[in-house]
Amino acid sequence: MRSFLGIATLLTGIVSFSSAAKLTQVTSGWDNPTRLSFYIYVPDKLATNPPVPHPCGGSAQDTFGRVASGLAPQADKLGFILIFPQTPNTCWDCSSPRSLKHDGGGDTHGMVNMVKYTLEKYSGDASKVFVTGSSSGGMATNALVATYPDVFAAGASFSGAPAFACWNGAGLNTGGTDPGCQTGKKPAAQTWGDLVRGAYPGFNGTRPAMQIWHGTTDTVVTYGYLADQLAQWSNVLGVPFSRNVTNDPLSGYTKMVHGDGTKVVGYSAQGVGHIVPFREKEVLQFFGLL
Repeated sequence: MRSFLGIATLLTGIVSFSSAAKLTQVTSGWDNPTRLSFYIYVPDKLATNPPVPHPCGGSAQDTFGRVASGLAPQADKLGFILIFPQTPNTCWDCSSPRSLKHDGGGDTHGMVNMVKYTLEKYSGDASKVFVTGSSSGGMATNALVATYPDVFAAGASFSGAPAFACWNGAGLNTGGTDPGCQTGKKPAAQTWGDLVRGAYPGFNGTRPAMQIWHGTTDTVVTYGYLADQLAQWSNVLGVPFSRNVTNDPLSGYTKMVHGDGTKVVGYSAQGVGHIVPFREKEVLQFFGLL
């Protein structure tokens, strides 16, 4: 739920790998309505029209450190760019009307502006922009995919919560949820879907695919949000549940396939708390980058 430290002065250290590429800060050239910080990892050798996966949540360096051992080598190998946003607040704003509306001026707007800056500067492939995040970043992933279906091709939410309803109206950084979700009075799947469709009423294109991970013993962000997210996105994308696959990708994990598995997939991690370890192979395969 927390996005860890959001103070740029704590991010002076640079993490580097065998290549000369580093995590570096972008300080200008993009519209920043909520004072976010913008860090980027650009491999030495870019692909032509590189994809832009977009990790989300945590301090930039913290998130980079947790996922870079798997993602940075893949970025170096495949030539895609990684963006690491950072909020000055405790958590991402995934609840206010400005963040839950297309071009509403909230955190989601600022993060999308990072994507647009990167696409323009590096001649990126606008059809291959993806977002992933854990905890507060998982919530932001849901909000970004809901409010900017014209920007993202797919999202992967780890230990997050659905866009709207459960967090809508809870207030920025309160750490609380909507009382209806806490007491089990949750929307039906159609209502979940309508909330997403209402975030950008004029959109009539292809909706992003969603991959969702959650641990059964998570005491920070309730495990029930896995089912809520699956209900929301299966309705939005029109793909009902089809089957479970046990012990996939690890012993104790259950893969929840909707439709043919290309648009909506869930992973229930038995005995795993907060947060589910990042699985770059499965994420990048779902994104079509492996």
